[in-house]
Amino acid sequence: MWSRLALTALALIALSTFLLAFPLFPSGRLVLEKGDVAPRDIPAPRRITYESAIRTADQQRLAEEAVEPVYTAPDADLAREQLKRARQVLDYLSSVRADSFATPAQRRAWVLAVPELADPHLPIDVVDGLLALPDESWGRVQLETWDVVAETMAQGVREDAIEEARQGVRSQVGLHLSEEEAAVTAALAQRLIAPNSFYDEAATQAARDRAREEVSPVLISLEAGEVIVREGERVTALDLEALEELGLRQSRTRWTDVLGQGALAAAGVVLLGLFLARFQADVLREGRKLLLLSLLLALFLFLVRLMVPDRTVLRYLFPGPALAMLVTATLGPQVGVAVSVLMGAGAGLIGDNSLELAAYVTVGGLIATLALRRVDRPGTLFRAALFVALAHVVVLAGFRLPLQRMDLLETALHLLAAAVNGVLSASLALGGLFLIGPLFDIITTFRLIELSRPDHPLLQRLLREAPGTYHHSLMVANLAEQAAERIGANPLLTRVGAYYHDIGKVVRPYFFIENQVEGVNPHGRLDPYTSTEIITGHVRDGLELARRYRLPARVRAFIPEHHGTNRASFQYERAVELAGDPELVNEADFHHQGPKPQSKETALVMLADGCEAVVRARRPSTPEEMAQVVGEVFDRTLRNGQLDECPITLQELSIVRASFISTLKGVFHPRIRYPEPTPTPDGREGEVIGSPATAPVEKPRA
Repeated sequence: MWSRLALTALALIALSTFLLAFPLFPSGRLVLEKGDVAPRDIPAPRRITYESAIRTADQQRLAEEAVEPVYTAPDADLAREQLKRARQVLDYLSSVRADSFATPAQRRAWVLAVPELADPHLPIDVVDGLLALPDESWGRVQLETWDVVAETMAQGVREDAIEEARQGVRSQVGLHLSEEEAAVTAALAQRLIAPNSFYDEAATQAARDRAREEVSPVLISLEAGEVIVREGERVTALDLEALEELGLRQSRTRWTDVLGQGALAAAGVVLLGLFLARFQADVLREGRKLLLLSLLLALFLFLVRLMVPDRTVLRYLFPGPALAMLVTATLGPQVGVAVSVLMGAGAGLIGDNSLELAAYVTVGGLIATLALRRVDRPGTLFRAALFVALAHVVVLAGFRLPLQRMDLLETALHLLAAAVNGVLSASLALGGLFLIGPLFDIITTFRLIELSRPDHPLLQRLLREAPGTYHHSLMVANLAEQAAERIGANPLLTRVGAYYHDIGKVVRPYFFIENQVEGVNPHGRLDPYTSTEIITGHVRDGLELARRYRLPARVRAFIPEHHGTNRASFQYERAVELAGDPELVNEADFHHQGPKPQSKETALVMLADGCEAVVRARRPSTPEEMAQVVGEVFDRTLRNGQLDECPITLQELSIVRASFISTLKGVFHPRIRYPEPTPTPDGREGEVIGSPATAPVEKPRA
């Protein structure tokens, strides 16, 4: 199993990588890159107006560069702190000036110990001038320094313009000061101002974003026949953009592209495998289902590569929903969801990384999967197709309406293709379902409906050659189908399986009691071993007929599994009676070969077959007797371990038992006893005295 899975995964990855990375057929598109020399004149095949992303980006860049940096408003608190610091420095300098015991060198050093005056270093001549000023002059210097710092800080000092602010201090010093006083004042004020307005990155970026948004898209128009790039010229980015818009450019396939697409393909296959292992493991276990899924994925990915590149309208006719419908109807809705997502991703990659196309295909497939509950008639598919068409239109509208410029004719064609896609997908799915069933031996609803028709050749043989068995099969089908509905099993599969479960009896119909004339039993003339061989042989004969008439494997399973490994008890008891000692009889010779029921559907037919036969034989006359008979059959089946390999639960068995009792009471109910007809005077038989409406009902026997 693991080797099969590995080979299938490698084949899918290789095929997907090829389809994703390489075009299938040569196209008219040119393989050009920026800087290449044009091999010929390349004219525009049609008139086009498109939004140039390159020109628009250039204009946005220029608008962004034109935005000046934004700074915060001057911080008044910082200004107050700086003025407070200025007052402290000036007071300190006053104390230094007042110290008459210090030497000039000491006082000079004390002045330069102030951080603001040390960096940048206050010139020595200014320090000496500060210390030499008379007290009256020093008082004027303090007041002027305070005023200049306060005025400068109030105006705001940007962190990137601190030097400009310091240079502007000289012009703010009052003219009433002497030259020596003005020099000291300017030097002190320059060093006591500090920035209180800072660069605001968020506001600056917001202003640049607004400038970019205000730039209108740059539109470029090309007329039909206008030369985009001339032969021998270097291809520019603008030329490539025009070629892309017109669908004339094919990017060069590089090995890195192949590796990238291979990595994506491998990721998709691995995710699909993990999803199936978690939610639908039978697809991985059963070879025919895995083969069907692989072929469908490969076929539809091939269709994507065929219909999407270089197409404008045809890409929207890609029947992705048909894949979802086929997979849902044959493998289950969980697989339908998975392949819809994968196919949408593949379509988006092949369609030049188009998010619109990826969403279009994915949503269409998901809607098709969710809209299909039971594919029991063609109308179900086409009802799902209507939902798909609506979903396609909504997706396209969602992507197209926000566009500022929209080609109405092109959009209308795309919407029409999206609507037609639903019907096209349903038609393809309908045809595919009729092919998939016989080719892959997978049951589909349509195939089951075909097998359930009374005019099927095998059922016609059963009706003509074993009418009692035919009627018995109908009764079993009714019992099992009703129970299947109640526990969530497949009712149609259950009914069809019940129709064919005893089909082997047509080979020797007279050896089975439902086809015998009352009182004539050929088994009475046979030894127990021969009788058992005939009884158990109808399973072998049924399988042979099923293969000859090409019944699906799931339907063939009902033939051996409805008996499981039960014992032919009547023949075994006869053999023991004839031998006189149970040790002389090999009990294994009297058992059916099985297997035991592997599904709920075959288990239901086993139980229904036993209940119908026992009820018909015992003819219980009260509901209590009916319930007792059905209970005995259920208990015996469980006790013999016939349901050990079946996923049915005890709770479901309780529901099935109640369903059987209800159905059997409706079939085997007490009948009205009609009196004999009385002859008329002319010798003809008259009406029966007492009609069904008025005749007394016979009381049930105790």
